[in-house]
Amino acid sequence: MDLAKIKKDINSKFGSASECDVASYAMYPKVFEDYRNFVAKYGDLSVLPTRFFLSKPEIGEEFHVELEKGKVLVLKLLAIGPLSEQTGQREVFYEMNGEVRQVTVEDKKAGVENVSRPKADSNDSSQVGAPMSGVVVEVRVHDGGEVKKGDPVAVLSAMKMELVISAPHSGKIGDLKVKEGDSVDSQDLVCKIVK
Repeated sequence: MDLAKIKKDINSKFGSASECDVASYAMYPKVFEDYRNFVAKYGDLSVLPTRFFLSKPEIGEEFHVELEKGKVLVLKLLAIGPLSEQTGQREVFYEMNGEVRQVTVEDKKAGVENVSRPKADSNDSSQVGAPMSGVVVEVRVHDGGEVKKGDPVAVLSAMKMELVISAPHSGKIGDLKVKEGDSVDSQDLVCKIVK
């Protein structure tokens, strides 16, 4: 193993390389690179108390972080903002040594539910599809219920307007596929109306 080359490679990639870094890289190259990338992004978090490294503090909880002898940060979590669905980030508000601060953090634990819905067959008049992408704000029918041609089946909110999905013909509702709050894409199957 060419340790001098490893040291040179680490230096060019990360800016510094100790003997410990060379040994770490030689044994666990992927783990070492992940660690150095983490430190480059977040800094040296070894000064954090273990509990706060592994999980967030409670709202209003205060804790101390000693950066070095005589240099202590007093931190207190104040609030956590809502998840931005576009970026997957949240605003976090905290107090540091009595001053309110705000940071934007990536929330990797926020789940995004990806639902694949069946599409309505345009050649089958019994299938009612969503006319456009949007969110179902109201469902006005239930499985087994009777509808007449033109009766509202559901209300869809799209691009800051509401759109009523109407029954194309009279019949009995079957195979209702949506509920309030569901996101649908254009032509997703809403329900079937059997004559």
